[in-house]
Amino acid sequence: MKRDLPSYVYRKGKNRLIYFCRWGKTQRMYATPGTAEFAAEYALMMRGNPPAPKRTVKGLIHRYMISDRWPALAVNTRKSYSRHFAYLEEAAGHIDPVTLRTSQIYEMRDALKDKPTDANRKIGVLSTLLAFGVRIGWLDRNVAEGVEQLKGVRPAREPWPEDKIAAYRAVADPLPLLIFEVLLGTGQRIGDVLAMKWADIEDGGIWVQQQKTGAGIFVPFTDALADALDAAPRIGETLIAQQNGRSVSYSLAHKLITDVRKKIDAMPWDIHCLRHSAAAEIASLPGMSIEHVMAITGHTSEQMARHYSRKADMRAKAREAQNARRTKQETGNQN
Repeated sequence: MKRDLPSYVYRKGKNRLIYFCRWGKTQRMYATPGTAEFAAEYALMMRGNPPAPKRTVKGLIHRYMISDRWPALAVNTRKSYSRHFAYLEEAAGHIDPVTLRTSQIYEMRDALKDKPTDANRKIGVLSTLLAFGVRIGWLDRNVAEGVEQLKGVRPAREPWPEDKIAAYRAVADPLPLLIFEVLLGTGQRIGDVLAMKWADIEDGGIWVQQQKTGAGIFVPFTDALADALDAAPRIGETLIAQQNGRSVSYSLAHKLITDVRKKIDAMPWDIHCLRHSAAAEIASLPGMSIEHVMAITGHTSEQMARHYSRKADMRAKAREAQNARRTKQETGNQN
């Protein structure tokens, strides 16, 4: 098969980045194939002397990805960062990060304003990258720090209404129903749910190693979840498995749940809203505090945990206040 790259050089990954693979090592290449710079870089690689990346945004990305920071990130975080790094390389890879100004960061953000969530994430990744540049001495300050986020056009996520939960349970097939019950019963992210194993069940609950935070938490089962798991066939290593025993991918889980959401007219409430539902239910129960919510969701920040349970917590506090007023009024009437 005809190749447009020399020996030992390959394109890899979704973004088709260039790598030199020889002597049991894989090293990223940065020059554009067919250019004099690429020929020089290739010659150095063949001699076993890879060139040090220049002080560019592309070079800083390289330094970050070979640092101790990179393997410490969760798998999904690395995938997300790689996607945003590819954009940064294309948009500003040749630029010396020292020359960047805050005004340019705002220009980059505003160029993506049609997709505010994606814009905010790209600027967040850039800020992380520049903070790393400060750490290794390439930069004196992080000009992306404190850049205001674009306001999203999508409404804030809300917990699933009780009637939609009941409707889902009424029409869902066994596999999408099991995914739904595990999401709702544990309050965990979809990636963590799909990775849960039967071997991790212990004493009426399950140990979860959260992919995003790295935190290990124990989540006791609700009665509904315990019943769902008792009825589920153990055909694979994971709780959520296909008929052949293989684990279920995110794309398949998303499709299965979306199909049911369409049937019951529940499209405003997505998979992640079930995490909100679990947190909101806990917050609404008498005697429950934000610490109880955090114990289930695994959040280390009270601010983020409150984001998930804010309405239920507000409703519970409002009821307490009105009950106190009612008690005072009844006491006054008796006197």
